[in-house]
Amino acid sequence: MSLVLEPPPPPLSKSKTGAPLKRCFTSIRTALPPPNHRFRASRFPLHPTSSSRPTVTVVLKTEKEKNAVTEQKDPPVRIVAVVGQGSVSPLKCTPWEEVMMHTAKRLKWVDEGYDMVVVTDNFHQSNYQTAMDLQKELACADILLVVAVTNQDSVKWIGTNSGNIPNVICFESDPGLVNKLGGSYVHSEMKGSIFDKVVGISQLKKTDETKEVVQTVSEAWDRCNSDDIRFCLLVIINAYIQPVPTLKNLRSKGFSTLNCMVKNCGPQILDCLMDPNCRKALQCLNKCSPVDQVCNYRCIASFESPKLEAFSLCVLQKNNCLDLDAKIPEKPYVQPMLKFRGKDLCHETAEDLFVGWMGSLDWSWRVVAGQNPAYDQFPCQYQLFYRGKAKGSFWYEPVFQVKTLEGELVWRRRKYRVKRANVPGTFYFSVLDNGVVSKEYWTIVDVSEDFSWGLFHYHGAARVAGQSYTGAVLVSPDGTYPKQTQSNRLSSALEKCGIKEWELYTVDNCACQDPPLGIPEGSSLHSMLDAKDQSWSSV
Repeated sequence: MSLVLEPPPPPLSKSKTGAPLKRCFTSIRTALPPPNHRFRASRFPLHPTSSSRPTVTVVLKTEKEKNAVTEQKDPPVRIVAVVGQGSVSPLKCTPWEEVMMHTAKRLKWVDEGYDMVVVTDNFHQSNYQTAMDLQKELACADILLVVAVTNQDSVKWIGTNSGNIPNVICFESDPGLVNKLGGSYVHSEMKGSIFDKVVGISQLKKTDETKEVVQTVSEAWDRCNSDDIRFCLLVIINAYIQPVPTLKNLRSKGFSTLNCMVKNCGPQILDCLMDPNCRKALQCLNKCSPVDQVCNYRCIASFESPKLEAFSLCVLQKNNCLDLDAKIPEKPYVQPMLKFRGKDLCHETAEDLFVGWMGSLDWSWRVVAGQNPAYDQFPCQYQLFYRGKAKGSFWYEPVFQVKTLEGELVWRRRKYRVKRANVPGTFYFSVLDNGVVSKEYWTIVDVSEDFSWGLFHYHGAARVAGQSYTGAVLVSPDGTYPKQTQSNRLSSALEKCGIKEWELYTVDNCACQDPPLGIPEGSSLHSMLDAKDQSWSSV
């Protein structure tokens, strides 16, 4: 412990704020910021008045406390999204305004300092103060996102008032809008979307980084889902504003990565390069942005092989040659269901809910729809949950179909070890997937009393691959959507996950011939209840 002389903290200054935004603006900012909200530093230093007397206080601080005080946090990232009035997105015809409002909330899950204001482009038809409010927002914006804006008055106004914004990205909008990345203009050969094909970047040379950002954002936006819309913004923040921890995955760290691979994994590298499937996997992965989970996992699922598993196991899992350390996301917090059939949920019952229809059918559940674009969109997904031979052991084996990048339909299967978490209805999952360990935290959000449907949410990370993710799966015994009478309850369950129904991918369950099902001999199933037991309904 050291003795440090410090002046007392200055009094908090009252910052001036502009007029409140009018009704055509929608902001997720709250009146009181969250405890860890990060403020911009004041542009002007505070000076003592002539009548103030300098004082000194004695404060005892440890070295750790001193470092914590001096550590500076990143300033907030300001984003303004302008969407066409009444415009409709390709996400199940959901209005773009609603999609962007939801994106603003989901950005907060990554960092509370990401502030996005959403406004429709009819501001020029409103009163003078509304336009002034938008000008104030644009004056401090780091990113301007323009979606489905074609009104010429709006286009002209945006062009006049966005000159000082370093990052301007426009999708499905008038081709006359100017687009920038990192302060440099980006021109497109295609009309309406700046990222379809870049043909020139003025002011700066087309660096490899800029081209990679453009390609990554373009491909992500074209996939038309809520995860990838948020991902587009995170890529731009990471490249031009400040590092995004969840996008820390770099393809290589130069000589140290190469040295690690050659020193520790020479035979595995050679075997992979000599194997056609493994070589195709590496070539495919090299075409993906290292932070694009959808692209990366499609490559892995398409070309997986024992040689690829051995390569990944050595380079990533055993030696962590990329020096990555992805964490399981903490947000959103999802509460598990508390009761089932009128009784408090216990661990045994929660496991039985996972086991589901296994025994009556050859599977526990079939996936109806999922939220994560990388992992939940595969056709013909079967879930197999069962208790193992060893006391207390519990297993999960998903069986799913993959349409490979070469157009072939193949079956894939994984095996997860499942352990109970502290709260009934929550579990820890772990799996070795193509040589890389993924760890996940699952929550049983809801299961109907008659086992006609269920909703499971997960947070996960493949630590040494630098991948963090969240998702949810809607399940039923036959893969069909729950009845309309269950719509309110389903919407409530999705809301607990921070998910809108229009975010879900509907799984293709049409051509699911001969799935490789079956569980190990000697496995056991239900402990306290059974899906086919309907005696509870007469109580």
